[in-house]
Amino acid sequence: MTGEDLLTLSEPVRQRFQARHEARETAYQASRDTIRNAANAIRALHRGDDDEADRLIAASREALDTAAAAAEPFPDVLYSGFVQDAAKEHAEARLTRAALAGDPLPGPEEVGVDDGSWLHGLAETVGECRRACLDHVRAGSLDAGEDLLALMQEILAVLATIDVPDGLTRGLRRNADASRAITERTRGDLTTAASQRALREALDAHREALERAVPPAG
Repeated sequence: MTGEDLLTLSEPVRQRFQARHEARETAYQASRDTIRNAANAIRALHRGDDDEADRLIAASREALDTAAAAAEPFPDVLYSGFVQDAAKEHAEARLTRAALAGDPLPGPEEVGVDDGSWLHGLAETVGECRRACLDHVRAGSLDAGEDLLALMQEILAVLATIDVPDGLTRGLRRNADASRAITERTRGDLTTAASQRALREALDAHREALERAVPPAG
């Protein structure tokens, strides 16, 4: 076999690797765009800018679709991890949007991601709920904080039902444990805030009672 014959034989191999490389580069960049837009959407949600959040979530969705379409012909690229990470971040943004608005949480089909990415996004939504919960506490809206804590507990209950090996869920157990710790810290913060509110109310009531019992001089 001559060198020219060998080059001819290897040319389809080179082309296939080149196509795989180009698909990976496209999918990787689009995945990064997905993550960036999703993260910025969550920041907009915490600022109360829902319109900007919706725009960024839509941009995240478009980038995720681009990543999936580029990687789809090459399973080793599609399932190498970064596309799933992007899907998880998009799911977290969608779930956080619903959680902070008090809307029902969308499932994996509505979000448009695989089950594992949705579950990881759900687990990480707990942290965003804590952040919003503490914002409510600082604003004196304990009832709104209690509502978010209740949602966090519901999410934990769902995660606890996924009793399969971590290899199938890409390490969900670790995220679930972190979410549980976040929820317990939030419960403690809310309990402290509620106790302080009750103490202030009792002191105010006592002061008012004293003022009625002892009219001001003069």
